[in-house]
Amino acid sequence: MKIDIATLFPEMCENYFSQSVVGRARKKGIFEINCHNIRDYTTDKHNRVDDTPYSERQGMLMQAEPIYRCFEQVTNGKDKPHVIFMSPQGQVLTQKKCVELSKMENIFILCGHYEGVDQRVLDEIVDEEISIGDYVLTGGELGAMVLVDSVVRMLDGVLSKADCYEDESHFSGLLEYPQYTRPEEWHGKKVPEVLLSGHHANILKWRREQSLLVTAKKRPDMIDWDTLTDKEKELISMQT
Repeated sequence: MKIDIATLFPEMCENYFSQSVVGRARKKGIFEINCHNIRDYTTDKHNRVDDTPYSERQGMLMQAEPIYRCFEQVTNGKDKPHVIFMSPQGQVLTQKKCVELSKMENIFILCGHYEGVDQRVLDEIVDEEISIGDYVLTGGELGAMVLVDSVVRMLDGVLSKADCYEDESHFSGLLEYPQYTRPEEWHGKKVPEVLLSGHHANILKWRREQSLLVTAKKRPDMIDWDTLTDKEKELISMQT
């Protein structure tokens, strides 16, 4: 997978993508990521990329031309990548969307700033807008880092095995079950006996039940009642 990020703050993104699991996967060549400074593509002698909007709204707006020049140079002679604009108006990022994006070969992410971006360049190059939540940030860089992290961790070789992310919250449509480590007893609280039993089938059953209960308690909107067995429905009704 190849990812290009158009941003006013490439150093911010580069620092994150050089650390931890993502950084190690990048060094191994599992995915390629390049951060492009939009200011490098302006013809203004002061490297300005913003101007006042044609409205009475206060603030500055990112111009279309520097963004387009950046996109054009990065993609010159290549197939058009899937272009994402990080925006509070976009579709909220979900695990399902991350899985979908992880199967793409080439992604180009545009990070907005100031009061936004000239609509014309969005209409020209953007395939979809994505938000990481129903709130507004000062720029798209944090959203881009969240997006990339959540996508590349599912690429082959980034984590030790698929179970590392397939067992996590949201992947199966439910939240993750509680987890425990040593010691077996801490502050008077013991690890559930089933986890010490070594009985794989019982452990899987416990995990499923706990995921259902955690989801019903914390995110009941995620429960698809039509997919549950009568016993699972009864379990939720008794515990919540």
